[in-house]
Amino acid sequence: MNHVTGIPRLQMQLSSLEDSIDQENPVRFIDAFVEQLDLVKLGFEVRIKGSHYIYYKESIQEIINIQEIGGHSKAYQVKQIREIIINYKLEIQEDDES
Repeated sequence: MNHVTGIPRLQMQLSSLEDSIDQENPVRFIDAFVEQLDLVKLGFEVRIKGSHYIYYKESIQEIINIQEIGGHSKAYQVKQIREIIINYKLEIQEDDES
């Protein structure tokens, strides 16, 4: 049996996708936009349970559960919201101020 050579496991440095995306990359703007988006303006209703904000909409199968840390949503939550907006072609609903 041959021995596999390379970097010893104890010396490996793992990096995340977040580390490999440049700060000026347009995806950072998209994530910031989604993070600041008011989901109620997209027609979602919100229920607050402790520190969790649970967004739901009758025509959407998925439920969005957001728990902010330090004022920011978690990366997977931003990705989930972005995918729902694209898949369901959601648009911001303007208030009727007649």
